[in-house]
Amino acid sequence: MKRVTMKRILAGVILAGCVATGPAAAAEDFTESHINAARAAIISSNSIRAYDEILPVIADKTRTLFIRSNPALTKEIDEVTNAVALDLVSKRAELDTTVMEIWAVRFSEEELKAIAAFYTSPVGAKLAELRPEMNALSIGAAKQWGDALSTVMVGRVRDELKKRGHNF
Repeated sequence: MKRVTMKRILAGVILAGCVATGPAAAAEDFTESHINAARAAIISSNSIRAYDEILPVIADKTRTLFIRSNPALTKEIDEVTNAVALDLVSKRAELDTTVMEIWAVRFSEEELKAIAAFYTSPVGAKLAELRPEMNALSIGAAKQWGDALSTVMVGRVRDELKKRGHNF
């Protein structure tokens, strides 16, 4: 029991530190139109969509944690986890607000309007729609390239060391 309490205290301290050093701590006062411009840029660029899976992933991890401890309570654990997850859906607004403030700090209202205008254009909308797939494919290509380069490097280093009389 003491261990859980210490983890909660530590988590609270870390969370408090993050909040204190986050965008709100900068004491920035944004006009409503600036925040609305940030919202429009974020929504039109699909930038916030990546965070949609955070709560379901946390719920799944929580469910798994409790089921591992007591599999006989799977049905009750599912019910409680789902109820708590649904209750926490309203917390999403906190993340959205923080993300809007992050964008508002880094872009002027005019820049945010230009970003939204781009992403509401046909080519911008296409980019926003395809970006997750393009990012995944690009990351995959970079990994394959890195793996191939690593194989070449290991082979060349091995060959050079062999020339010097060392076997690996």
